[in-house]
Amino acid sequence: MLEELAAAGGSDYFAQIVRFGAEGDLSHGTGIAYSFAIDRPGGFRDDDLALLKAVLPALSLAMMTHAGHTIASSLLSAYLGDDAGRRVHSGEIERGSVESIRAVLWFADMRGFTTLADGTPGLEVIALLDEVFETLTAPLRSRGGQVLKFMGDGMLAIFPLMAETQAETCRNAIHAAREAMHALDRINRARAEATKPVGEVDLALHIGEVLYGNVGAADRLDFTVIGPAVNEAARIETLCEPLGRKVLVSAEFAATAGSCNGLQPLGHHRLRGVREPRAIYGLDL
Repeated sequence: MLEELAAAGGSDYFAQIVRFGAEGDLSHGTGIAYSFAIDRPGGFRDDDLALLKAVLPALSLAMMTHAGHTIASSLLSAYLGDDAGRRVHSGEIERGSVESIRAVLWFADMRGFTTLADGTPGLEVIALLDEVFETLTAPLRSRGGQVLKFMGDGMLAIFPLMAETQAETCRNAIHAAREAMHALDRINRARAEATKPVGEVDLALHIGEVLYGNVGAADRLDFTVIGPAVNEAARIETLCEPLGRKVLVSAEFAATAGSCNGLQPLGHHRLRGVREPRAIYGLDL
């Protein structure tokens, strides 16, 4: 490298490593390496080198702080979701700090997962879950959906609702559900041909008021949604198999989504823990 720099007209070269942390510090062993070349006759002057050596430690701290902020933001987004991660990163970490929001609830669960997991090697189960969850999540990214958590073989996501765009948000959820189910069909056909286990998924869409924020113990919090609407969405999902449908939606969701969305009434059905039977609709795929 030095020969190449010299051939290009370089006259001097300076390199320095700025290390972080003393022995025993968690950051010990990390740092930033710098190199500088110059083509001025005579190379670097003493005052040039003095300035570089004085500035680099402060510059390194700034770079480390920026990198730490970026890494923390990325990790929180990956584990909590974009909006929840952003809120936690900005300091919303007080237990019990929640707000009431109206949202579309997306609750998905794999059908027959316990039986499948009992008879399938663990690594194959993980590979299947990863593929299924990615397939379910991909259509949400461009449509405003936010995955809050994966629960074993289940998944909870929300589409926050604004009063002026409620119907559009519901239609986005419908398009995402159709896209996800069609993609799952393709993946399952390919997996079956390769004699790999397949993952059938049931999905429920519901609308309701939920509490969105921090819930948990003093030293372990979860940023999630809580409320009867969440429970109802989970109960609706359990009707998919007996009703022979992959996607079911509530009457509240159907009313907000409007007509011409391929929703067919399937009558009233009882939901465990809910007093009155609820009207349920099936989504044509």
